[in-house]
Amino acid sequence: MADNKLYEILGVSRNASDTEIKRNYHKLAKEFHPDVNPNAGDRFKEISYAYDVLSDSKKRQVYDQYGLKGLQEGGQGGGAQDDIFRHFFGDIFGMGGRRTRGRARGEDTIHTLKVSLEDMYVGKTAKLQLSKNVICGPCKGVGGKPGAVVSCSDCHGQGIKVSFQRIGPNMTRQLQSRCPTCQGQGETINDKDKCSKCKGKKVLNETKILEVHVEKGMRENQKIIFRGEGDQAPDVEPGDVIIVLQQKAHDVFQRNSDDLIIRRDISLTEALCGFEFVVKHLDGRDLLIRHAAGEVIKPGDLKGIKGEGMPQHKNPFEKGNLYIKFEVTFPENNFAAEEQLRQIETVLPPRPAFVMPTGEDVEEVNLMDYTPSERNRVTREEAYASDDEEHMHSGPGVQCAHQ
Repeated sequence: MADNKLYEILGVSRNASDTEIKRNYHKLAKEFHPDVNPNAGDRFKEISYAYDVLSDSKKRQVYDQYGLKGLQEGGQGGGAQDDIFRHFFGDIFGMGGRRTRGRARGEDTIHTLKVSLEDMYVGKTAKLQLSKNVICGPCKGVGGKPGAVVSCSDCHGQGIKVSFQRIGPNMTRQLQSRCPTCQGQGETINDKDKCSKCKGKKVLNETKILEVHVEKGMRENQKIIFRGEGDQAPDVEPGDVIIVLQQKAHDVFQRNSDDLIIRRDISLTEALCGFEFVVKHLDGRDLLIRHAAGEVIKPGDLKGIKGEGMPQHKNPFEKGNLYIKFEVTFPENNFAAEEQLRQIETVLPPRPAFVMPTGEDVEEVNLMDYTPSERNRVTREEAYASDDEEHMHSGPGVQCAHQ
């Protein structure tokens, strides 16, 4: 009987077109997104997994022919997708987790992958070369010929040696150390019986290429997990290879969650009379930005463009916003003649009325630029004045407090 589980999750038939699958996914993703429906997290993961399979022609072909079990056995999941598969669909086949119970588990291997903001916007597949230990094929991880491995006679197979140290009359303490004969392995192999390939080490080092799929909307420090791809060792379950994304700095865009922010310097003329400019987006599109004349832009103003931010991870049809922070560059001194300044003043809002005060106490002063050196001098003078004032008020009071 055909497996229709994923089609049922998206509410489409087995012969649904790519457009129908995309449309239904978009509708369901909006309804069950955790930001909209916080209690529907598991449902949203099911929807995302179903879309990931059915929107990929190769995965869909495997699923249509072999069902969910075929996807898992064929390695069509991978990484976080395997977690979703086991969580939601493992019980259908009685699969449960892939890890064997009762065995020790090796350590995870962590690698960083530097990606650009463009990679996180459009998606990317990167190839990562790793060096790892694998079970020796010729000896199948035994280390030598059949029967060549024997228990270490010095530590009796324990891998550690126990000794006693006298620390006083009728007092001793027990010390443990790694057995030097077997190097803590608990077993030994005669040199003549060791595997010619691994020299008795039971594992070989090999280079493997991993294809790391950076999905749209992924973020800084997000992890991509390859289950069981860590170092192998006899009777030990391999750990995972964990790829941690590190975002490179961008010259134009800054990211804030799913929003993008850029800074734009404009002239005073543009701030008053309008402007046009083009922003090259992360996917290569040119965005034409226009602002009408008369709608004044003030220094520090923030304007937004809806839906031009980063795509949401697992829901790339939904995007954040693009924000532009404007800074206004004012002209230098003496940029216009007196006659031109009078013309400019005629179109600007009038100055506030000024009434000249009268009397002997009126004094006209000069306005000067406030330079960094002047600022430092004033700061030092204020500090000295503060110290003097503190000494004046604290002397007698301190003496009285201790009498």
